[in-house]
Amino acid sequence: MSDGEIQLPAEGVFLGRAMAEGWTHPAIVTVRDGEVVDITSKTSPTSRDICEMDDPAGFVAGAKGKPVGSLADIAANSFAAGRDPQKPCLLSPIDLQAVKAAGVTFVVSLLERVIEEQARGSSEKAEIIRADIASLIGHDLSKLKPGSAEAARVKAKLIERGVWSQYLEVGIGPDAEIFTKCQPMASVGFGADVGLHPVSTWNNPEPEIAVISSSAGRIVGATLGNDVNLRDVEGRSALLLGKAKDNNASASLGPFIRLFDGKFTLDDVKSAVVGLKVEGEDGFVLEGASSMAEISRSPEELVAAAIGRHHQYPDGFALYLGTMFAPVKDRGEVGKGFTHTVGDFVTISSPKLGALVNRVRLSPDCAPWTYGASHLMRDLAKAELI
Repeated sequence: MSDGEIQLPAEGVFLGRAMAEGWTHPAIVTVRDGEVVDITSKTSPTSRDICEMDDPAGFVAGAKGKPVGSLADIAANSFAAGRDPQKPCLLSPIDLQAVKAAGVTFVVSLLERVIEEQARGSSEKAEIIRADIASLIGHDLSKLKPGSAEAARVKAKLIERGVWSQYLEVGIGPDAEIFTKCQPMASVGFGADVGLHPVSTWNNPEPEIAVISSSAGRIVGATLGNDVNLRDVEGRSALLLGKAKDNNASASLGPFIRLFDGKFTLDDVKSAVVGLKVEGEDGFVLEGASSMAEISRSPEELVAAAIGRHHQYPDGFALYLGTMFAPVKDRGEVGKGFTHTVGDFVTISSPKLGALVNRVRLSPDCAPWTYGASHLMRDLAKAELI
């Protein structure tokens, strides 16, 4: 892994955030001809404000601004190791938006969620359970529509076998799983360290696309995300989902939001392929891919499950759409599967969204989250931007 590498499509309207020591507040930025341009103004003091506009892409494309550095230089300085605080670095591209996630949205990966629960957090038992369940209902569930009569029949078979699961209920039942991944302002961006709770010994990245919704439930763009997951903690009990999912630096988004315009739409999200590469300091390499074409519930369905008359988000939200990729490649002892080690570099990529790169550390060793919504509001007020 070469620190500082950043991939971004040659075309597109990109919305992001950047910060440097000495700046009075985080800057709202875009990318033009390889330069990062500060477009912060009274009209656009936050990422949230732009995403609430009628035409976010049109505004960003035409907004006046000032260059703050080359994309290559700022990306290189965004890596936590060796960062120069006097120079700009990229932040998560969202700010006041809620951060939500959808779980078990790919039926083809449903078996892995059931296996996690049945194994009770033990990676050693996972292979035996995987083979047992697959012999009962097969490996290919890609044609199964959640909530359908066929899904109900598959569920009945698994219940009869004694392997009913909460994951089955949200994976093939009528209701989607929507949970809070982290608080507004708590997600990290390109180059930041991502965190694992120290109690976990079986964990993995979850390479995903996250859509950005306005407060009206309108999807205005998309970005890449790493929904860092503790498989052993979640496997012990679904009631531990908060501990498995929401820890310091456990939610990564970026490098930028690509806003929808005539050249990039929700159809591009639906047909995207999300790549994953994990490179360890021990020489271990894991690669995989997740095809959005195989998602069981559409992005529109998932957004509608999150927002509506039943639940409002006045600042909008980012929604991780889930992943079909569950890493089972052994790392070390045969049969124990994959888990992170400190120092892993994780690259999540998709051709029309770029690449999100983060290094894995324990959550207590990542930069603490100290800058919240109250700090942002005070700083913007001091700068007379709100």
